[in-house]
Amino acid sequence: MSSGGGTIKIFAGRTGIPFAKRMCAYLGAQLGDAETIVFTEGNIFVRINESIRDKDVYIVQPISRKPNDEFVELLFWIDAFRRASADSVTAIIPYFSYAKGDKKDEPRVSIRARVCAECIELAGADRVITMDLHSPQVQGFFKKPVDHLYAQSLLCECLRRMNLVNENLVVVSPDAGFAKRARQFASELGTPVAIGDKMRSGHDENAKILEIIGEVKGKDCVIVDDFSISGGTLIDVAHGLKDKGAKHIYAALSHNVLNAESIKRIEKSPIELLLSTDTVECPEAEGSEKIKIISAAPMFAQSVKIIHDRAPMSSLFRREFTKRMLDMSFAEQITLLKG
Repeated sequence: MSSGGGTIKIFAGRTGIPFAKRMCAYLGAQLGDAETIVFTEGNIFVRINESIRDKDVYIVQPISRKPNDEFVELLFWIDAFRRASADSVTAIIPYFSYAKGDKKDEPRVSIRARVCAECIELAGADRVITMDLHSPQVQGFFKKPVDHLYAQSLLCECLRRMNLVNENLVVVSPDAGFAKRARQFASELGTPVAIGDKMRSGHDENAKILEIIGEVKGKDCVIVDDFSISGGTLIDVAHGLKDKGAKHIYAALSHNVLNAESIKRIEKSPIELLLSTDTVECPEAEGSEKIKIISAAPMFAQSVKIIHDRAPMSSLFRREFTKRMLDMSFAEQITLLKG
């Protein structure tokens, strides 16, 4: 695909291949020829098998289930493209797990997201495209441009098309920290908001829901969050909502980082449907009747086209564009998701 200043070339690290293929299918482009080799002692070796001189290169690599290996591999790819004389290098990170490390909230700890941002820039990236950072201020850790996409419009439109949005629906934030984002969801859907009062005592994935703030008795509820690893918070909130008299309970995530054990817990929980994007590959979810995946790859692909055409990114956030993507999604995304 060529436009703007040069030729677009999309490549992928090991964990980004399925997502990158979906982007290429949307753009009508071919995935770049490259390979990653992991030696027996753990060293990672990357190699580009075609010329990318004077081309605009986009490297797709979620930082998700094995963040250390995936992050180091991303740095090696950026360096390889720079040394191969690419005109520009954009890091596409659909899910950036180290965004959780955004502050020094206790003595003698690292601000991990800041370290990662500096490494990505020092390796040679000209731009970063990502979705729903756990802490939006992480954008400010980069000196290079960051295009921060949001899954909200995709998830909201999908909920509408599944006929789950009505006057009886309440959007629920799992904690006070996500309340602002939950209000944005509620504003788009035209619903009220409830908030879970969550307490986390340590650096683990277990949090306790103390109270539900808001009226949920007799209501249908959709719990919204940016990601879930263990599913514990979602399940605790769901039980709290049931205790308060809620009727039907759904959940919507930007990133699905659940493992097989977590999915089993979701299956046994009061959550009737969990909707998420495909920014993190979750093959364990394929057999679940409760979990539905919608692809964010067309949104990332369109962002690449917009950047390359020097057009305004604001068009991505209009409902008309989201509806067009989902028109494609419900018919063609099944093919995209199955590869």
